[in-house]
Amino acid sequence: MLIFALDSSAVVATVALYRDKAPLASFTLKNGNTHSETLLPMAKALFDVTGYTPDDVDLFACSAGPGSFTGVRIGAATVKGLAFGKNKAVIGVSSLEAMARNLLPAKGLICPVMNARRSQVYNALFFADGEGLTRLCPDRALSAADLAADLRARGEPFYLIGDGTDVAMAALGDLTPLPCPTPVAEQNAAGVAMAAYHLYEAGVRTTDKDLSPIYLRLPQAERERLEKEQATKKDGN
Repeated sequence: MLIFALDSSAVVATVALYRDKAPLASFTLKNGNTHSETLLPMAKALFDVTGYTPDDVDLFACSAGPGSFTGVRIGAATVKGLAFGKNKAVIGVSSLEAMARNLLPAKGLICPVMNARRSQVYNALFFADGEGLTRLCPDRALSAADLAADLRARGEPFYLIGDGTDVAMAALGDLTPLPCPTPVAEQNAAGVAMAAYHLYEAGVRTTDKDLSPIYLRLPQAERERLEKEQATKKDGN
């Protein structure tokens, strides 16, 4: 099975081609360009250097969120465009689970975090046994302080990964994460490919029509609009 995967849920843009669980090629870019400028050229380069085309792909995968509202939308739209009309499987995966899968074959508690602004993080917790993952909680948006309290209550050594690491560390106090190699500490399309393959093996058969972003919070513009409406109502009272 040929898998094309991408992740654009944060600052990093990353694409990969996998043959089942075996990597064929991957590109990662973190230079400040917007994902709308980089994803399609990266995908084209990936296919060019491997000799494959989108028509050869059996499974298209992307991180469907949580993460940057704009980045997640661009990633979903890119995969939808590449898969359109091909009648192929298209699977959106949790960006948090994809990050956790990047650490395998590590063992122990894995805590991926993404910066959700306002001292909050997107987070989920997973236990890794060296081969697979067990999810310990759903994807969630919570304060860094609440995450620290959860980790403290569990009392286990843990890996901390993702672009929300600095936000989380500020609230961890004396809790010290296990050392984690830099290449797997951020989003990577490899984890997306593995998460999608796991779902496909479990019987998931979604298409490009089923793919939609996963948002754990309202977009900033919508939150600001609601805050203004609430302030206006308060002033009116």
